[in-house]
Amino acid sequence: MIFAVLFRRSAADFLNALDFLNALPEKSQRIITEKLAVLKADPYPGSGGDKERLNTDGMEVFRLHIGRSFTALYVVHIDTDRDWVEITHLMTTEQAHKRYGRL
Repeated sequence: MIFAVLFRRSAADFLNALDFLNALPEKSQRIITEKLAVLKADPYPGSGGDKERLNTDGMEVFRLHIGRSFTALYVVHIDTDRDWVEITHLMTTEQAHKRYGRL
């Protein structure tokens, strides 16, 4: 099964801020792109340890560590005509650790 990967405005704004991706070294750009592409084939936690289900009330929210610097928070939608992953937030790992308790 292939999932479409879409960005919520809050995640897209993080990438667009100050031309974010172009300001990063090429290796970092590649790592971010490759990690987010993994969600197309398998957005659920399993082996590898980079994906985890967060303890939230009501909504199933997942996180993906991207290297040692960034974290994506996302929701998997399977109740529509097309299965898709919604990346709700993209942030530094430090920002994500502060946010975990508030989801």
